[in-house]
Amino acid sequence: MNLSYWELKSWLSNVDFTIVGSGIVGLTCALQLRARYPESNILLLEKGILPQGASTKNAGFACFGSLSELIDDLQHHTEEQVLHLVRQRIEGLRVLRSALGDRAIDYQQLGGYELFLNKDEQLLETCMHQLDAINSLLHPIYSEPVFEWKERSFGFQNINQKFSFNKFEGQIDTGKMMYNLMNSVLKQNIKVLNATTVEQLVDAGNKVHVKTNHFDFFSSKVFIATNGFASQLLKEDVKPARAQVLITKPIKDLEIKGTFHLDRGFYYFRNIDNRILIGGGRNLDVDGETTTDFALSDPIQDRLEQLLKTTVLPGISFDIAHRWTGIMGVGSSKNPVVKQVGNNIYCGVRLGGMGVAIGSSIGKRLAQLY
Repeated sequence: MNLSYWELKSWLSNVDFTIVGSGIVGLTCALQLRARYPESNILLLEKGILPQGASTKNAGFACFGSLSELIDDLQHHTEEQVLHLVRQRIEGLRVLRSALGDRAIDYQQLGGYELFLNKDEQLLETCMHQLDAINSLLHPIYSEPVFEWKERSFGFQNINQKFSFNKFEGQIDTGKMMYNLMNSVLKQNIKVLNATTVEQLVDAGNKVHVKTNHFDFFSSKVFIATNGFASQLLKEDVKPARAQVLITKPIKDLEIKGTFHLDRGFYYFRNIDNRILIGGGRNLDVDGETTTDFALSDPIQDRLEQLLKTTVLPGISFDIAHRWTGIMGVGSSKNPVVKQVGNNIYCGVRLGGMGVAIGSSIGKRLAQLY
C-alpha cells in the first residue's frame, strides 16, 4: 500500500498500544487501556470488514454452563478449577452489562434450559444424580440452588419431559452489543483499521515491528485478541473450532422463550425476533470443524434443520432465512490463556466457546498485564 505522509503521521506513528482483533476481548482491552493511560495512542487492527471470529457470529447466550457441561467439566478439571471458570463467566457478564447497560445489549434474564433427547436417557440419569452436587459446588456463588427440574414441553417432541432449568441465565442481542462496544471505542479516540491482517510480529528491544498485509509499523506494546485465529501468531494451546448457525424467517405466535441446550451443549437454540436461531453440530465432525474456513458444512446444516423439524418446531411450517459460521478458540483446557508472551507482546485467547460470558473480563485482564 502506497501510504501518504499524512496517513503515516496520523495513523501509524508513535503508536503506544496495538490491539490485534476487534472482538469482545479486543474492544474491551482497548477501553481498559484508555482508562488506564488517557493520553496514549491506541490502534486496533481487524482483519475483517466487520469483526471476524465469533464475537459477531454467536447465538447471544448470556450463560455460564449447562448442567451436563459442568458435570463434564469436572471430568477434566478439579472442583476448584470449575468453580473458578464459572466465576470468570459470571464476572465477565457483570463487566459487560456494567460497561454498556442492559438496554444497550437487550439483556433479558429469561432463564436457560437443558433438554434431553429420548436417546440420551443415560445422560439424563447422570444429571439427575449429580444435580444436588453441582448446586452445592455453586453455593459459594449463589445462596440458592442454581439448577432445578422442570416439566414443560414448549411443544417440543422426541425429548424427555423432564429438563433442567437455570433461572440465572439470560440472553443478549449480539449485534447491539458489538455495535455499542465499537461506538464506545470510537468515542474514546481509539483508532480502528479494518481489513488489515497482521502477518508477523517481531519483538525487538523496546518495541514491536508489526507487519500487516498492507503496511509495516512499530508499536511500543501489542495485545493479541484473535482467539480462534491465535495460532497464526502464537505458539499456545489454542486451535480454531468452527460453529455453524442458521436462523428461520419470523414464525407467527412463537411461544418459545429462553435459551436452550441439547445433547451436552453441542446444540443450542433460542427465540430472537420471533425467529428460531439454532446452532452447533461440531461433534459430528470435530476434525473437519477444526478450521478457520468460514464455509458451511451440508451434513451439519442438514442436522440443524432436522432438529428443527423433529424436535423444536414439529408440525410448524418454517423457512430458513440465513446461515453462517463463526470461529471459536478452544484447547485442552477451558481456562483462557491470558499472559505475556514476549518482551512487549501479550495475549488473551482461548475463550472455549464462552466469549459472550468471559470476553469482557478477559479483555480487562489483558489490559492489566501492562
